[in-house]
Amino acid sequence: MNQNAMRSGRLGRPREFNIEEALDAALVVFSERGYQAASISELAEAMGLTAGSIYKAFGDKRGVFLAAFDRYWSVRHAMILARIAPLQTGREKLFALLQHYGESAHGEIGRRGCMVVGGANDLALLDAEAAARVATAFDANRQRIEDQIVRGQTDGSIRPDLDADVTASALLCLTMGMRVVGKTGRTEAEMLAVAEAGMRLLD
Repeated sequence: MNQNAMRSGRLGRPREFNIEEALDAALVVFSERGYQAASISELAEAMGLTAGSIYKAFGDKRGVFLAAFDRYWSVRHAMILARIAPLQTGREKLFALLQHYGESAHGEIGRRGCMVVGGANDLALLDAEAAARVATAFDANRQRIEDQIVRGQTDGSIRPDLDADVTASALLCLTMGMRVVGKTGRTEAEMLAVAEAGMRLLD
């Protein structure tokens, strides 16, 4: 193969990119703009890709959103597990979990909001696949809370007569509400105080 053909072959290949970095950039756009308002041009600029590369890799804007949603859920899930793993009692783990949501509900991160909550209010209303992803995420969040309540009831750090199912649902509503309120510019102290108030549901 001559040099011109080799150069042509290289230029003809799709540009490689770090998909996790690209999706993290897309997350910021979707979190700040919402699915409907986010444009392909905004996504392309943030992700450092051409519109053509986005279509080739993800199909369309919906494909970018679903991939970014999966990335968001995977990263947040891992962060929470890493945070609560070293703790001993169910009560300690649950409080750390609520604190995690409080810390995510202020400042720049708080103003961006949560893709699980945002997805529930945006694309999930129009798209069955997105709705299923959001429902699965909500169910997993609620189950994680209930697991810590049951753990606490077993180790004695949470009273045994507490209805774990109902309390988990109440705390899920609290944590998701924290992410919504966090978009209005609350302080970290305010959100951590909410986490402490949530723990009083166990008393």
